[in-house]
Amino acid sequence: MERTHTVIRRNLRLDFPHSVYFTREAFSTSNETLAEILRPTREGRRVKVMVYLDEGLLDGNPNLPRRIEQYFRAHEETLNLVHAPIFLPGGEPAKNDWQLVEQVWKSFNDNGLCRHSYVVVVGGGAALDLVGFAASTAHRGIRLVRLPTTTLSQGDGGVGVKNGVNFFGKKNWVGTFATPDAVVNDFTLLKALPENQKRAGYVEAVKVALIRDRAFYGFIEERGEELAAFDEDSMEQVIRKSAALHLDHISSSGDPFEKGSARPLDFGHWVAHKLEQISNFRIGHGEAVAIGLAVDLTYSARVGLLKQETCERILSLLETLGFEIFDDLLLSNNKEGECIILEGLEEFREHLGGQLTITLIQGIGEGIEVNAMDRTEILASVNDLRKRHLAAPIT
Repeated sequence: MERTHTVIRRNLRLDFPHSVYFTREAFSTSNETLAEILRPTREGRRVKVMVYLDEGLLDGNPNLPRRIEQYFRAHEETLNLVHAPIFLPGGEPAKNDWQLVEQVWKSFNDNGLCRHSYVVVVGGGAALDLVGFAASTAHRGIRLVRLPTTTLSQGDGGVGVKNGVNFFGKKNWVGTFATPDAVVNDFTLLKALPENQKRAGYVEAVKVALIRDRAFYGFIEERGEELAAFDEDSMEQVIRKSAALHLDHISSSGDPFEKGSARPLDFGHWVAHKLEQISNFRIGHGEAVAIGLAVDLTYSARVGLLKQETCERILSLLETLGFEIFDDLLLSNNKEGECIILEGLEEFREHLGGQLTITLIQGIGEGIEVNAMDRTEILASVNDLRKRHLAAPIT
């Protein structure tokens, strides 16, 4: 057969160092963590920096903008804060507003940021996603430092390599993979969080323990009552280990930018993403993942992958930690009269393309990938959770 083309191939091998720092009072003038991260690449040059703040932080941290400006004045020999901290709305609805992306791009342009400049974003997962996406696309990539301010973002999303905003009514339809220059987990920023946001990160820790680390699951279970009471030492240990396991997966999975069809770290998320969407984000990400895990765990038990007593053990832990594991929206129908939650399966597959690949578990610490789910058994699992919810004592 006659050849119709020639090919030149080369392998590109790139290292992406990914560092997560743990500290307290990151904006104290005596804390050198940020100053060391933002150090100019050329001696004698001040580096341009812009800081973006999730406006929800002001409720519990009213002095934060002033402290940030004081920090940069104390390090003005090397750091040039080119604009006062800029506030952005937080929460998932902010990711639906494309104009916010354009506003961030405009501020980069107006202040002359380049690839040797730094963008620092302080906030929850939605703010990190939004600003991270803008930074990764401006000039094909401005250096980014994340300071996650929720348990969810410190232990999971904030330590990853994803950025994204919602489009076409779909979660994270527009986005990038870009390794941040650093992630700084400042535990003092968690103190002012409302209880539901303090709790939210626990579910991602349970998730990653279920698919990767039986011993860590045991630790969470052992500390369940302390975590429910928001004991600081227990919270910090769970966040550290959760962040480490997520980072280990990203760096060692062989597919950090998700070129394949598998998404192990999204165990429980096909339901969660749909629930967030149809609730208009009344149900937060942590709460949605808890429900999503409950559906997938119950399904795993129904189809014989998981022992029923193990499923019950995990559901009980989620409830001990303070999560609801059922919501009436699981029963909602679409215009065709079919259960709307099932649409989440195809949307989950469509996000990566290729074959549907769902992570379930066959034991604690034993993730397994399946390429199909029985819709009748999914609906039966939802009904099992409904019955459990109705039978629960009123507190």
